[in-house]
Amino acid sequence: MAFMVAAMFVFGSQDALSRYLAESYSVLGVLLIRYWFFAGFVTLRAIRAPGGLRQVIRSNRPVLQSLRGFMLVLQVAMMVQSFTLLGLVEAHAIFACYPLIIAALAGPVLGEKVTPRRWLAIGAGAVGVLLILRPGAGLFAPASLLVLAAAVNFAAYGLLTRIVGLHDTPETSFFYTGIAGAVAITLLGPWVWTPIAFADWGWMGLLCLTGSMGHYLLIRALAIAEASRLQPLAYFQLIFASAAGVIVFGEHLQPMTVAGAALVVGAGLFNLRQSR
Repeated sequence: MAFMVAAMFVFGSQDALSRYLAESYSVLGVLLIRYWFFAGFVTLRAIRAPGGLRQVIRSNRPVLQSLRGFMLVLQVAMMVQSFTLLGLVEAHAIFACYPLIIAALAGPVLGEKVTPRRWLAIGAGAVGVLLILRPGAGLFAPASLLVLAAAVNFAAYGLLTRIVGLHDTPETSFFYTGIAGAVAITLLGPWVWTPIAFADWGWMGLLCLTGSMGHYLLIRALAIAEASRLQPLAYFQLIFASAAGVIVFGEHLQPMTVAGAALVVGAGLFNLRQSR
């Protein structure tokens, strides 16, 4: 649990760093450096894994594994862009609904049974998202749709992860996540690259290090405890990222946003309990 909370703190800090850099530079350019570093990290892990790189790279579903990597880098790009448009608080409050989207799609995609109680939780989460968006109050931001698209994309990524997990090892999935994502961003990043000031390379280096550190802590947590027991702690990223938004960037906690986020998180926790 300590490893998991620490990982969420690191990921929340990474979101704050991503927002700071994306306000001055191209989002894809920032992700280009970040994913090159991430690709090196997963390659090093693969070399040190049992059987070495040759064993880890062997996949029974290489197309799906590559698709996962492409989808994840797209989701990260959409979220980082939304941080600059909406702020960390509101973007994370909306994105917190992705576990409920996974639960809703698990039935038709994976054939899992979705009980009436779980559907009620999904409905409650949808109400929470509406409280955050407030579409009829004249406060709706079109950029919110970008976060919703990122949440749907990440939910689909999670379902694909379950599917490939039936055929490949976690080490193989992790390797393809980094390599496929790096390939995808390399095809786009150089075309929108903007030079980074010397003073900001330190922040860029910290962004790369926090990404690898967060994944390391997450891997350590999952190696010790069951994923179903750790999943509720993933909502700590919402808390840490929102705290960074308020303290560092001067964002405001709107009462309706807090109420909606609480409803979404509560519905997600209830759904996790029902699925267990």
